[in-house]
Amino acid sequence: MTDLQHTTPEEAAEKAAVLIESLPWLQRFRDQIIVIKYGGNAMISEQLQDAFAQDIAYLRFVGVKPVVVHGGGPQISRMLDRLSIPSEFKGGYRVTSTEAIGVVRMVLTGQINPQLVARINAFGPLATGISGEDAGLFRGRRRGVLLDGVEHDLGYVGDVVGVDPRPVIDQLNAGRIPVVSSIAPDHDNPGHSLNVNADAAAAALAVALGATKLVVLTDVAGLYADWPDRDSLVSHLTAAELRAMMPRLESGMIPKMQACLDAVDGGVETAAIIDGRQPHSVLVEIFTEQGIGTEVVAK
Repeated sequence: MTDLQHTTPEEAAEKAAVLIESLPWLQRFRDQIIVIKYGGNAMISEQLQDAFAQDIAYLRFVGVKPVVVHGGGPQISRMLDRLSIPSEFKGGYRVTSTEAIGVVRMVLTGQINPQLVARINAFGPLATGISGEDAGLFRGRRRGVLLDGVEHDLGYVGDVVGVDPRPVIDQLNAGRIPVVSSIAPDHDNPGHSLNVNADAAAAALAVALGATKLVVLTDVAGLYADWPDRDSLVSHLTAAELRAMMPRLESGMIPKMQACLDAVDGGVETAAIIDGRQPHSVLVEIFTEQGIGTEVVAK
């Protein structure tokens, strides 16, 4: 049976224009490492999970070396509720008890990580799961939080104080996509695990890998210079400009922008926060002239 051509010349030209716009970015990022922090609504919605997996597979097939780092706050909260383990937050950090850290570890490394690996692997045997505890990838140290001048204990919560990127590099060299869960061994207390901020972990890993770009998925369109004025969305700023803005930012935005700052200060060329609620926002950010969200550069 004869197949009739349904693509008009105008539609064909439009598609070609999109592909041509991506050409300089394909040249720039080919064989380069890009670290993507996956979280927020993009992690909860089935449709957005599939779109994200497609984006990551696409990056790999065009010669980019994507590395995914994920947290899992909403899923951890749901599991703690289901198990009747109380959740408490101090200064934006989850207080993580001995009971809770087992749940955090189970959800991050045993649930979210293999689910994301499986979605990416629907496009080929590409992705492999890694915990921040594997082969000394992350080293963590417990931290508290200062509230009204008083230090409060957060339990098994920590900062990433060291990264050995070799477990990730080994996977990249094998042609795989590493998917990293943001949990770290306690450097001062061997045998114990720490819940670490996934934004900070992604930034630290991007620096250690010498990544070209860090992309952080969020649930907002980007950084607003004058929130809640929707017209004040910032598309591009330098590290110095961001540093000046930090004291005025909303508490929820601070860890994400600090991650961008830390990455750029550590030698990553560009860092961006993008709206993970938009399907294929990763591809739009990386392969178009305007990008999406807010990009931070050194100067």
